[in-house]
Amino acid sequence: MTLRSLMQAAPAKAAELFARLSETSDNALKTRERLFAELKSELELHADLEEQHLFPLLRKHAETRELVANAIKDNKDVRARLEALENLPKNHETFLDKLTELQKAFRQHARDEKKELLPAVQKALSEEQVQTVAEKFETGLAEAGQAKQDEAEERRMAGRRQREQAEAAQRDYETAERHAREVSDQTAEATRQTAETVLRTGEAATESVRQTARGIAEGAQRVAIAPFTPFFFWDLMLGRSGGQQERSITPSGTGRFPGTLDAARGGTEEVIPLLEETLVIGKRVVNSGTTRVRRFVVESAVEQQVALYDERVVVERRRPVTDTATGESFTELSIEVVETSEVPIVTKGVHVREEIVVRKQRSMRETTVRGTVRRDEIEIEQSGRQRPTLALTT
Repeated sequence: MTLRSLMQAAPAKAAELFARLSETSDNALKTRERLFAELKSELELHADLEEQHLFPLLRKHAETRELVANAIKDNKDVRARLEALENLPKNHETFLDKLTELQKAFRQHARDEKKELLPAVQKALSEEQVQTVAEKFETGLAEAGQAKQDEAEERRMAGRRQREQAEAAQRDYETAERHAREVSDQTAEATRQTAETVLRTGEAATESVRQTARGIAEGAQRVAIAPFTPFFFWDLMLGRSGGQQERSITPSGTGRFPGTLDAARGGTEEVIPLLEETLVIGKRVVNSGTTRVRRFVVESAVEQQVALYDERVVVERRRPVTDTATGESFTELSIEVVETSEVPIVTKGVHVREEIVVRKQRSMRETTVRGTVRRDEIEIEQSGRQRPTLALTT
């Protein structure tokens, strides 16, 4: 590529970035920041290439020193405006106004280069020098492009690493949650088994106490009704009670020792306790189900219409406005005009579409627990006599 086309390519690219930046809204903050970074890089690269490879050669010629000084001054002004915009929040109300001022300043700088600097370059420098500067421009542009590609690749790799870390964290979370559920289930099962063991142990202890009390009562009965003889202890050990019928005597509710004479009632009383079971209802928590909410990514095809503009060079002949010759006569003159075309650049923004709220709701329900209980009843049998009336005493 020629030096003219290389120097005019940067203004064309900058004009495209200026247009895209002007169309962004204050809400598209990420897009505006990215486009401004590209614009800043493009303008600074254009100025650096001129100051490193072109202006040192032009300073050696007296007729181009003033042009070089003006161009450097314009570059400093552009850099100052870029720095001010970089420090300004991209959604600030004055951002677009300052961007317009920067665009006007750079547009004037590009026009000055096209009308004054480039023709002076063709006169002051030889073809070999111009070709050398053009090659250095191409090398600088290639290195800048490669640096951008490397930076983009690094960003992609960083994004991939972040996604992999997020996926690993999600897997660890699911593993921990599954382990917690297993531990909870095991704890609930162990609690249930412990409760059942304690219940069985209590029932066994109650039955043991009941049997012990029954044995003590039977022994006391035999002692109370058996006559004392020299063989009393032998009879007691052998289970004999002097031929009399054994009776089961248990402690009464009056506080007196059973089997003794009750002076108030005129005889002995024997107490038979009647027992009754009651239902005792307890509660425990069991796992009634698990709800799992998983977020995953799906892709869908979308399309959107966008208007693109193409520039084409039109060459036509026409009658001159005046027949007076101006400028240099009978010299070679070449004009190069860069044609530009807009191409779509796709970017993606992320916003919250909706939120999923996961919570537990507690409700109460009533249920009927059915079971069987036992109680003692009595049956009275008397031969040849009327059944006595049962009286409740307090």
